[in-house]
Amino acid sequence: MNAPIVHGGGITAAAALYGGKPEDWLDLSTGISPFPADLPDIPTRAWHRLPDDHLVSAARQAARGYYRSGESLPLPVPGTQSVIQLLPRLLGGPRRIAILGPTYGEYERAFRVAGCHVDMLEGIEGITDDHALVVIVNPNNPDGRIYAPDSLIGLSQRMAARGALLVVDEAFGDTVPVASVAADVAGQANLIVLRSFGKFFGLAGLRLGFVIAVRPILDQFESLLGPWAVSGPALSIAASLLNSDTERMRLAITERSDALRGVLERCGLSVRGGTALFSLVDHHAADALHAHLCVHHILVRKFDYAPRWLRFGVTADMEGDRRLADALLSFDA
Repeated sequence: MNAPIVHGGGITAAAALYGGKPEDWLDLSTGISPFPADLPDIPTRAWHRLPDDHLVSAARQAARGYYRSGESLPLPVPGTQSVIQLLPRLLGGPRRIAILGPTYGEYERAFRVAGCHVDMLEGIEGITDDHALVVIVNPNNPDGRIYAPDSLIGLSQRMAARGALLVVDEAFGDTVPVASVAADVAGQANLIVLRSFGKFFGLAGLRLGFVIAVRPILDQFESLLGPWAVSGPALSIAASLLNSDTERMRLAITERSDALRGVLERCGLSVRGGTALFSLVDHHAADALHAHLCVHHILVRKFDYAPRWLRFGVTADMEGDRRLADALLSFDA
């Protein structure tokens, strides 16, 4: 499990294997919004100077309002992936970890590299008193499973009694705010919520995320990340966009998600689950279908641990729907 994990987004490698220019491919392999937010004006000083406290403060205040985290002031980080790598450092040594899966593979890899024993569980009922830290991705990637906030807070309270930590990854939570536990962090000293900025705002290249937790935990992360972890331009963009009206973006993503599911179902594919930013398909010839789509210069996400699964990201428009449908209908299983 120490080998690098293959994620979505490998257009360059796919184009090298199947031909075509990377920019001409239809990349549906990631869970990133196809609608990049319009970039606000970025002050020249944000580029010229190291990130000043006022930039950090503005981004944190905006994040608190957007994520509705109450007394907890979210900490900006250079992508939530950077925090996943640091989670084992909170434990003071190798411990027993529970991860509700299958889910984002970097959690398991980070803890195994740190020498921890990792139990991959199907549900909350499998968590025991031996688990020093539990990871739950909510909504889950890739099947879209959602745990109700009350269930997660109850789990957090039970774990707190024995000093265990609960990590809730809400990377795909922007379109289902009712499922978030960010507002409960201030009263739960063992709860850590991770939020992705780039997925919903379509700006994954910015490498920005937020950690929501009580101050002592945030101080640990801040110390481990070191000074100036997030760039001034990223902080400036976050402060502006998190304070903006995002309802139109949310509606556009939902519309495209519905359109994608319509295409998949019309083409006879079985949709197992997903979120507003992707749909998970179960297919008996998933590997052959993946290759067929690549021939048509369409990239979707396949999984080594689930050979029948393919994850389809949302298309940007009806032309993308048509292109995907034509390729799917020409597949002969």
